Amino acid sequence: MIRQKSFDNDRPTLYVVATPIGNLDEMTPRAVEILENVDVIAAEDTRNTLKLLSHFHIKTRLISHHQHNETQSTNGLLDLLEKGNDIALVSDAGYPLISDPGGVAAKKIMDAGFNVVPVSGCNAMLDALVGSGLNTQHFMFYGFLQSSEKGRTSELCDLKYFPYTMVFYEAPHRIEKCLRTMLEVFGDRQICLARELTKKHEEFIRGTIEEVLEIVDDLKGEMVIVVEGSQDIKDDREDAAVPLVHEQIKQYIDGGLTTNEAIKRVAKERGLSRNDVYKEYHELS
Repeated sequence: MIRQKSFDNDRPTLYVVATPIGNLDEMTPRAVEILENVDVIAAEDTRNTLKLLSHFHIKTRLISHHQHNETQSTNGLLDLLEKGNDIALVSDAGYPLISDPGGVAAKKIMDAGFNVVPVSGCNAMLDALVGSGLNTQHFMFYGFLQSSEKGRTSELCDLKYFPYTMVFYEAPHRIEKCLRTMLEVFGDRQICLARELTKKHEEFIRGTIEEVLEIVDDLKGEMVIVVEGSQDIKDDREDAAVPLVHEQIKQYIDGGLTTNEAIKRVAKERGLSRNDVYKEYHELS
């Protein structure tokens, strides 16, 4: 057992510092004070963090700590702590460790007996959830789904009957494919697509997956997807190997239907629009 009394010991400390996700006015006074007073700041991207430090006139030494050097960098952080240095860990935006680097370092530093202290601040997941209009009493943060359709579908199938609100991160260039997979697996649920949070063009788009898909081509910026939990009870008799849309179309084509006939039949069977099925099939063919 490790019992850490964060402010009642003289051990060197790793501060995990949340930084603004867009609006610099949301930087907390405590975060500024920590960054000014630590010996070193370990940053996901030193160039990005330098802009933040310059804005608040902070001149603390910067070093790099990101997912590609995390193992080697963690050893360096441990060495600094052993020499009595306090360190602040920051990501490009929001909370380190939350879909960002830092988890490996934090665990090893805890295990080595040093303090690991979170410094509260901005988090895109919580902002999106609170502004979603969906149930906030029970929820799950999932983070990023796999980028491949096969991997993404498999993950969503595992979540199909999850009864509480779910929050996902997604890259702008994959948002449409992600929503189409959600529509295929979950059905047409209520969602909120939150984008450009805390920035000038912040927007919350609340509606069904199909409604959001109608305008998704025009959307830009960083995005968070908040999805209504399932209201269905899983039927144990349900076939766990339901084919993907494009696989089902190919099965009908192999059975003698034309491509258009197969698309029409799949759309009818799944309760999807023919245009959506057509588009998904030809994107993946």
